[in-house]
Amino acid sequence: MATATKKSKTKTKLQPLGDRIVVQREASGDTTAGGIYLPESAKDKPSRGTVIAVGDGKLLKDGSRAPLQVSKGDVVLFTTYGPEVINDGDQELLLMREDDVLAVLG
Repeated sequence: MATATKKSKTKTKLQPLGDRIVVQREASGDTTAGGIYLPESAKDKPSRGTVIAVGDGKLLKDGSRAPLQVSKGDVVLFTTYGPEVINDGDQELLLMREDDVLAVLG
């Protein structure tokens, strides 16, 4: 009995620790509002993305953990200087502290 198998790219599952979160950045636009095409080198990287994993909270002095204010699936605005870029195959993920998040978009 022959079974067809497809090779799939294995994605690394990142589980952030403490008050860190993993964010997938939104794709940047290819054209300006006026319709001018932007090459890859001229694009600004968006500071907006979707939270795909969260840590278990910030460790407090008494040993307990403070819950995070963001959760998986939230769309957030974040600072551009804070995140650590992680390339997972063809996907770019950002690892950052919850403090680097400026706002949650509703």
